[in-house]
Amino acid sequence: MTPFLEVSGVSKRFGGIQAVSGVSFQVRRGMIKAVIGPNGAGKTTLFNMVSGFSAPDHGTITFGGHPIHGCRPHQVAARGISRTFQNIRLFEHLSALENVMVGRHLRSRAGFLAGMLDLGWARREATAMRGLALEVMAFLGIEALADAEATSLAYGQQRAVELARALASDPELVLLDEPAAGLNMRETRDLAGLITRIRDRGITVLLVEHDMSLVMEICDEVLVLSYGEKIAEADPRTVQRDPQVVKVYLGEEEC
Repeated sequence: MTPFLEVSGVSKRFGGIQAVSGVSFQVRRGMIKAVIGPNGAGKTTLFNMVSGFSAPDHGTITFGGHPIHGCRPHQVAARGISRTFQNIRLFEHLSALENVMVGRHLRSRAGFLAGMLDLGWARREATAMRGLALEVMAFLGIEALADAEATSLAYGQQRAVELARALASDPELVLLDEPAAGLNMRETRDLAGLITRIRDRGITVLLVEHDMSLVMEICDEVLVLSYGEKIAEADPRTVQRDPQVVKVYLGEEEC
């Protein structure tokens, strides 16, 4: 069976720094998979290559059997992959709902001219887009924030709005770059439930995360990077016991 996402031998160098070196892995449809590793391990660079923000120097990336390693971000998104970012990237002076609707514009037909001419079909599409964005926000339990300006939201709420924007494009695969960063313990528990519900909704999840308790709780598989190379890939408990992971990632001595 063709893997849902297949990354084969990808490498990326920035000047004299080898950020990612010959990394290969697969993601099966319907799973939650984590990419972990110490700072500088190449995790975000790997995400950038999958999502089209950076092209690999070597290797291939296929999604649903089709190559995407030469695609631009909007083309990757149109194929069914959306993402969040380590640093929140909301439009500060738009409302939470408007930020979520931005994620839906990828699926719209109306452009600037149609909106300016106030065409009936464009108005109907905008109304439908608003309804779908509200539905996504309700799914995440943040519909009450719809009219709030993004800058007025607490950090955890901004994270939730960014996640809603990613889901608004109706993706098959969502990439979450450190979704628990900056969240407190209660917010992290809520996030674990949300990610599980996203998977249960039929959306495959690939995440970069430092919070090992979150990874252990929700993930089916874990890929471990160190200095741009894959050092382990297995279920969470197997990875947690791997001597090389313990030594390199957790910074502990082998027993």
